Amino acid sequence: MSNNLDSYCWACDYSSSSGEGNLARLFVKKTIKENSKIFVPKNIFKYKYISPFIGIIYCWYFFLSGKKNYYLNYLPFWNVLLFALLPPSTKLGPITGGAEYDEKKINIIRKFIFPILYKLSEIFLIIRNNKNYFATDLLKKNLYNRSKNNFDYIKKFFFKKIKKEKNIDLLIYYRKNKNKISVFPYRWIKRLISMGIKVHVVGDYLNFFGLKNHGYLNNFKTNQLQSRSKFSIASNENNLSIFTIECINNHNKIFISNSKYIKISKYKNNFISTNYQKFPNYKYFKIIN
Repeated sequence: MSNNLDSYCWACDYSSSSGEGNLARLFVKKTIKENSKIFVPKNIFKYKYISPFIGIIYCWYFFLSGKKNYYLNYLPFWNVLLFALLPPSTKLGPITGGAEYDEKKINIIRKFIFPILYKLSEIFLIIRNNKNYFATDLLKKNLYNRSKNNFDYIKKFFFKKIKKEKNIDLLIYYRKNKNKISVFPYRWIKRLISMGIKVHVVGDYLNFFGLKNHGYLNNFKTNQLQSRSKFSIASNENNLSIFTIECINNHNKIFISNSKYIKISKYKNNFISTNYQKFPNYKYFKIIN
């Protein structure tokens, strides 16, 4: 290892095609601002349940070698073991968690066990006595001590871009996830396609005739699509995901369910309150054209 480095960072994901990876990249650029070496898992160690614990071993190696070190991502606040086992001087990248789900669909673990795990994780944060960054403010209500916590780190992604010609009506980030299936507006999207709306999808494959799937793209290529798009759909569990913020940066309007719209306090003008159970209102697409 080079002795000229200021710090050493472990990142379970440093890809430019994922939210976790882009959040880690932003943290290195905006907060660390040092000559840092980034370590990422390879092969089997990329598996999301293994790589965090490999990261703990790396961080302990850095710590025992007297090196300044960071643990950048895969930091869900319910994972008490991470906060308990990482070395005391390890600086943490943005902590995630607290996603909102339909109360009727939420499972027992999320409703009763997670709040207990949050409290235990907070104890270890207090013991560490470091400055902490949270990706969103969704966990704010679960924390007792907020004095050393910075929320909404994800908002550092905000910056307005030059408006370009728009030739994609709707761009969707789709990820197959059992927690999202019940709230994803499949029928609403099919109706839009039947109306002749140009729908493009990034992420997992969405098997609908009449739309275009791009698969997983790096951040640059995703931004190119966003700059050509007029509308997108907000993630139901997190109104300000990285994808949504970058859509706003690219002058997209964001459809969001009525129940989530009323909870928005900032950037409300960028969102369109929507009842996904009703037929889509074509007027929005006509106005933007």
